[in-house]
Amino acid sequence: QVQLVESGGGLVQPGKSLRLSCAAPRIIFSNYVMGWYRQAPGKQRELVASITTSSTTNYADSVKGRFTISRDNAKNTVYLQMNNLKPEDTAVYYCNAAFSRTNYWGQGTQVTVSS
Repeated sequence: QVQLVESGGGLVQPGKSLRLSCAAPRIIFSNYVMGWYRQAPGKQRELVASITTSSTTNYADSVKGRFTISRDNAKNTVYLQMNNLKPEDTAVYYCNAAFSRTNYWGQGTQVTVSS
């Protein structure tokens, strides 16, 4: 069974940073487009950032210039560096792995930005 394991969430003050990690040990990681999504209470899940197999990145307008997605194919891990966090970034963050018609999701990690 494929499992994506997220870590790194938590409670942080506005303006601070967090780094999320997502490990995917049971897939051919280099074949997958990796993404981070988030879902705030009462809202739909939205794409935050994605990175292709050739490391081309894409960001939601709301996080451009503050968040950075990266991948380490040797470690089967994707990261999301989040800087200058804002209260509106509060959400459950989910890791996604996509290849052809296959999609895998992590269990989610809570990020709360509050003073």
